[in-house]
Amino acid sequence: MLRCMAIDDEPLALELLEDNISKVPFLELVASCEHPLEAMKVLEKESVDLIFLDIQMPGLTGLQFIQSLAVKPLFILITAYEKYALEGYNLDVVDYLVKPVPLDRFIKACHKARELFELRNNKNLTPASPISSATSAPGYFFVNVDYSLLKITFSDILWIESLKDYAKINLKSSSKPVVTRMSMKQLEETLPADKFIRVHKSFIIAKDQVTAIRKNSLFIGTMEVPVGENYRETIAQITGKSA
Repeated sequence: MLRCMAIDDEPLALELLEDNISKVPFLELVASCEHPLEAMKVLEKESVDLIFLDIQMPGLTGLQFIQSLAVKPLFILITAYEKYALEGYNLDVVDYLVKPVPLDRFIKACHKARELFELRNNKNLTPASPISSATSAPGYFFVNVDYSLLKITFSDILWIESLKDYAKINLKSSSKPVVTRMSMKQLEETLPADKFIRVHKSFIIAKDQVTAIRKNSLFIGTMEVPVGENYRETIAQITGKSA
């Protein structure tokens, strides 16, 4: 069950949002608020997993509200304006819905939120023993792409390149890389260490995809990947020989 909150300064829009929430069996409405400042008071007393949030509100906009929170639940933005979609994406919202929102589209967004919530919670579970981890760990993970959760299998990854706050994941199955908002540190923690290795502050590679190695670089097919000065020992890990 996801504990959720609805925030919208228009009473009729808030009433409709409450009605939609009541139709989703895995949502529990904790509070409805007509202003973000009212919502902040609720968050001081209640735990909330998901917030349905309008953007254009007097005093404090929905985007400013998200940025003001130290601990952020999941957010689904619901607005009459399409122009804030990019800003919403940069704030890692689950979905961006434009009013009037059809019920089936609303439910789809809620399912995305539940999947992401479950993924986050799974990361926080107590680690299993090494034996059980090896046998039960999934061979994939999910990333946020265009307000959707995209499944990526470890065996499909060739290399990953950092683009500041984003990562470009290059795959065997597609000529077009997947771009997602993740740091290299997050990816290092997600990817299995026996299959992937960081060779540069901006590159992580799949060990079994390396086709050739030079002193300061390695190759995955025709792609030349630089090896950073601080990552020279990684060559030895790949080849089994000293760098």
